Parts: sequence; structure tokens; C-alpha cells
Amino acid sequence: MISIHPDLLRSFTMVAQTHTFTGAARVLGVRQSTISQHIKRLEDLVGRRLLDRDTHRVALTVEGEVLLGHALRVLDANEALTRYVSATPLRGRLRIGASEDFVLSALPDILANFVRRYPEVNLELTAGLSEELYDTFDSGNLDLIFVKRRIGDRRGDSAWNEPIAWVGRADFRVPADGPVPLLLYPSPSVTRARALETLENSGRGWRIAFTSASLSGLSAAARAGIGVMPHSARLIPPGLAVIAPSADLPPLPDVEFVVLGPGGNNPAAQELTAAILQWASLGQARPIQREAPAIV
Repeated sequence: MISIHPDLLRSFTMVAQTHTFTGAARVLGVRQSTISQHIKRLEDLVGRRLLDRDTHRVALTVEGEVLLGHALRVLDANEALTRYVSATPLRGRLRIGASEDFVLSALPDILANFVRRYPEVNLELTAGLSEELYDTFDSGNLDLIFVKRRIGDRRGDSAWNEPIAWVGRADFRVPADGPVPLLLYPSPSVTRARALETLENSGRGWRIAFTSASLSGLSAAARAGIGVMPHSARLIPPGLAVIAPSADLPPLPDVEFVVLGPGGNNPAAQELTAAILQWASLGQARPIQREAPAIV
């Protein structure tokens, strides 16, 4: 009967998620040589090649895909058992606020894993504009928020920083001799404010072609070719593409995504914060769509 130590499975699953031995070692806080030894030992134990390697990337073999599902279930069960015998299980209510672009991309997977690990925590989710979520959090009506950083507010743990992208249909034509048709959230909106400020500073004409408080509505308008919207490229909705900046479409400034929580007095919020930050460090958001050519 084969006995597989959880450390081997942990290294294997992290390599599968990061696609590199270096990334897995960084997340787990061990040497790259340790990851290599764990993978070799695991492949020897199961008698199968689990990974295809080249100089740039690591990918799962068919056998590796099968083992990954088993490994994740084993690790989840091991963590649940450890929590059961060593500590009081997490319970209670956790009120979460998240910007809608995150809610419609990566958050469902993060919450599904969280619920599986902590079934006794009752989650309440509010989606909305970052500025509004800040106000709700500050009024004490949310325990944790994942938002775009508000100008001048240095609170929270940084998840990642990136330039805002112009997003639209891959074949969208930027008007060379007319105002840029914009698809925008209503005010207050971080991306709206920064996009309008950028266009004003560059002297580029613009018009608001569509406004919606719903990302689904903005995405539908973009897919219809009504205009372009400022948006996180890392959380780009399906069916849309990043449109390269040009003389008619100036580059946009950076936006930073942060997690704000209540500190050490809410273990459930701490666990979810750690899960979001780990997801961000692994780059597991939706892959950035190809850039559309700048058509002038």
C-alpha cells in the first residue's frame, strides 16, 4: 500500500497552479531543490510521469491532471482534520464587499474553496463600486472588502497593481476625428474618474455613450461595439480585448487592488484575506485577452 506524505502533494499542487518550480517554492517558502525532490519522489511512488517540463513552463500530463483532483481532495481533508483536532472551527457571519469586476471573475472560485473549508461560516456578499464599498465598510456594515484603492487611503493589504486598460471589441475602431465613445460606471467610480481625467489632460475629446452600474451591462455594450471602457486587464470580461493605446487613445494610469479587513479580531476575515492574496500572488485571474490592433 502506497503512503504519500502531504508535503509531496502540496508541492505538486502548487507547481500545477504556478506552472513553475520557482513559483511553487516561493509560495511554500522552501528551496526550489526541495520542490524538485518532492516531485521526483511523488512520480517514483505513483510510477507515472506527472509533469511535462521545458525551459519556460511546466504543464500537467494526463496522469498529472487525474492526480491533481485526488491531491486537492486529500489536502482539503487533511486541513479539515487538522483544524478539527487542533482548534475551534471557524463559525459566524462574514460580510464581504467586492468590486463587481472581481465578483464576476475570480471571486466565485475563491469563495467556493473557502466554503468547502469553513462550512460553518455564513457568507454575505455585496457587490458594488469601490467608493461605495469603502463607505459601507467604514460605517461598520461590512467586515471585509476587496476594492480598488481610493486615492489618499493607504489602508489594506495590496493584492496587485496594474495599468487600467482600454477594453472593447477586438475589432473596435477608435474614432480619429470624433470623441471617444465611453462605457462607464456612474459616479463615484475609481476607473471612471481616472479615465476622464486622463482624457481631459491629453486634450482628447470624449462622450459618454453608455452608463451602467452593472458590469454585465457595460460588457454587453462593449461587445456590441458601442464604445470602450476603462477596466482591469487582469479581470477582463469574456469576449472582450485590450485595445492598445494610440495617438487617439491615451494610456491610462495604474490602479491598485487591496483587501481591507478588521484586523486580528475576526479569524474568518483573516482566512479569506489570505486566500485572496494567495490567489493574487499566483496570477490566477482570467488571462489577459490579446491586444486588439490600434486602428486610426
